[in-house]
Amino acid sequence: MQDKEKSAVQNKIFVLDTSVILHDHAAFRNFQEHDVAIPIQVLEELDNFKNGNENKNFEARSFIRIIDEISNNDLVSDWLPIGGSSAGKFKIVLDEKLGDADAEAIFGEGKFDHRILNAALTLKHQHPDKKVILVSKDICLRLKAKALNIYAEDYETGKVKNLEKLYTGSTMLDNIAEKQLTEFKRGNLSISKLGIDSLPGNHFLFLKSKKYKDLSAYYSKKEDKLFSIPAQEAFRISSLNPEQSFAMHALLNPEIQLVTIQGNAGTGKTLLALACALEQRRDYRQILVTRPIVPLSNKDIGFLPGDIKSKVDPYMTPIWDNLKYIRDQFADDPKIQAKLDELVNNEKIAISPLAFIRGRTLTKVFFIIDEAQNLTPHEVKTIISRAGEGTKVIFTGDIFQIDTPYLDSESNGLSYLIDKAKSHPLYAHITLKKGERSELANLANELL
Repeated sequence: MQDKEKSAVQNKIFVLDTSVILHDHAAFRNFQEHDVAIPIQVLEELDNFKNGNENKNFEARSFIRIIDEISNNDLVSDWLPIGGSSAGKFKIVLDEKLGDADAEAIFGEGKFDHRILNAALTLKHQHPDKKVILVSKDICLRLKAKALNIYAEDYETGKVKNLEKLYTGSTMLDNIAEKQLTEFKRGNLSISKLGIDSLPGNHFLFLKSKKYKDLSAYYSKKEDKLFSIPAQEAFRISSLNPEQSFAMHALLNPEIQLVTIQGNAGTGKTLLALACALEQRRDYRQILVTRPIVPLSNKDIGFLPGDIKSKVDPYMTPIWDNLKYIRDQFADDPKIQAKLDELVNNEKIAISPLAFIRGRTLTKVFFIIDEAQNLTPHEVKTIISRAGEGTKVIFTGDIFQIDTPYLDSESNGLSYLIDKAKSHPLYAHITLKKGERSELANLANELL
């Protein structure tokens, strides 16, 4: 029975479409002992993506180079070993139609997607003993494949399962005894005395008591100790709720080098990060704020008039708005306002599209990445790998407000980072739930 099960597992061919390669150029290495096929149409599409500075251009170029290295002097239309004794084989599927079904005849001609479906149908005809599975980030393509009796699934590598259990960074403890609160105020309370065996990493706690005012605490994984968290203030921006205090504590804590803040619009993610960056401006060579550009209506920024600054400024407007709000807090202090203007003019505070960061080593930089839910897991890894000595990296975003095609709340880079980094001593995370923008904004988040 075990031999039959093993044979069934091994008899698979995964067909990858373009969306998977643009999501992760090394995706074809993640199918263990199974074979992987790339339709020739995917190479044609990647050829159109190879020029440019965006991540999809990098992914396209990287994949093409890898295929060139694997093929060496061999024909890529033949099955070639991917590498390693336990890995499967790889090939490029040429544009041919075998079998009874024809996706172009059914769905229409002139679309690469339908030719990719025909590639899967061809493999299914050539290898009746194997299970052929189309892997795509495109839901519509997967549905079309299933209509043709082709197995289809999403690319699962990097996906966060059980999203409802995604790490929030904080825990609420009810009915804390008076004796425990007294020990906490003296700095002698341990998590074991609270009935907690262990915490995944640096963590925040709400200590609720019936008799006394609720207290906020921070557990340091490095020191294995609880610390009190009062209301926080940075550059005249004050925390308005305990969760914001947690976020600001992580942002201001020099022991924490990687921070993620997840929350709905209006919870203060970007504003808090900017305020804490300015509060520590003397500790860093530069404050760098960026966000991925997600063009509207699938149009590239090239269609916009003007130079590159004019093209990207519309996408950076929310960041400038937050900086202006902070500046307005110093209406009574022209010197600070002038200093902020000087920092911007000298690029000590720089606001730049994420595409311009690739290839740089960021040393002693307070690096804020806004709208991080629009990044892939591979992009997040690439960004963090840019960090040099003395750099602090902040990711902010809302995993339920994704503007990028082929990403969702489970597969985006922010969810992936929160899930993977939660136990690291250099990392802290907090999920902000209470909106502080306005009651009207809260209405939208709660009811619509």
